[in-house]
Amino acid sequence: MAGHSKFKNIQFRKGAQDKKRSKLFSKLAREITAAAKMGLPDPVMNPRLRTAVQAARAQNMPKDNIERAIKKSQEAGGANYEEVRYEGFGAGGVGVIVEALTDNRNRTASEVRSIFTKFGGNLGETGAVSFNFDRLGAIEFDAGTATADQMFEAAIEAGAEDCDSGAEGHIIYCHPDQLH
Repeated sequence: MAGHSKFKNIQFRKGAQDKKRSKLFSKLAREITAAAKMGLPDPVMNPRLRTAVQAARAQNMPKDNIERAIKKSQEAGGANYEEVRYEGFGAGGVGVIVEALTDNRNRTASEVRSIFTKFGGNLGETGAVSFNFDRLGAIEFDAGTATADQMFEAAIEAGAEDCDSGAEGHIIYCHPDQLH
């Protein structure tokens, strides 16, 4: 009769869900900590931190975990996360840029290299792919917000690079630093 206990089944199912949630929460906490270290620890004044906190709240991360991650960024001697960028070619020669947040560059490089190799790609040199891409920020508005001409004029006055309007809405493209 082994394996027929209702409570054991619940325990194993809940354990698997908790493991997934824990992995996600630690990833979100790292992003919050890194964003708070790079700028101010106030989400109102730091757009990257605000985005990280919104993503954490969307995944139902507890408020005290978010606050703990922000406080952790202000402590001296904590883990120092840095952004690294890898460029490579995927299956069929498709250019791929991987941006990662890490506390150990060597470990991350080997993991990224193994993923590229596993799926039929290879890691390239810096600059091998990036010339094909432009780094842009995108802001989306509903179609009812304004007419296409009004949106275009407002976007140009605000310093946007481009504005696309369609039946489903407006998309304004700008430099990533201008998003806030």
